[in-house]
Amino acid sequence: MDGMLLVLHERDEAERLAAELAELGWRPCAVHKELLAGEDDAEDADWLVELATAPDGTPAGAHEEFLTELADRAEGFVTSIN
Repeated sequence: MDGMLLVLHERDEAERLAAELAELGWRPCAVHKELLAGEDDAEDADWLVELATAPDGTPAGAHEEFLTELADRAEGFVTSIN
């Protein structure tokens, strides 16, 4: 497991978490808007925080438990990207 995505429902929450993680040294902490296939309403879009590398240089996926806890607090979830 390499990269991870934090999937959140609120843009503000995604940007806040991305900023906090970037300060800690996570990379790249890029925020993206993701429309689900077949969704017509942009209001239903989720916000993704893309993480590839943890502050210690290991892949973000090695810290799935920590990232899951963060996402849970924001009523989101994490998924892996390879």
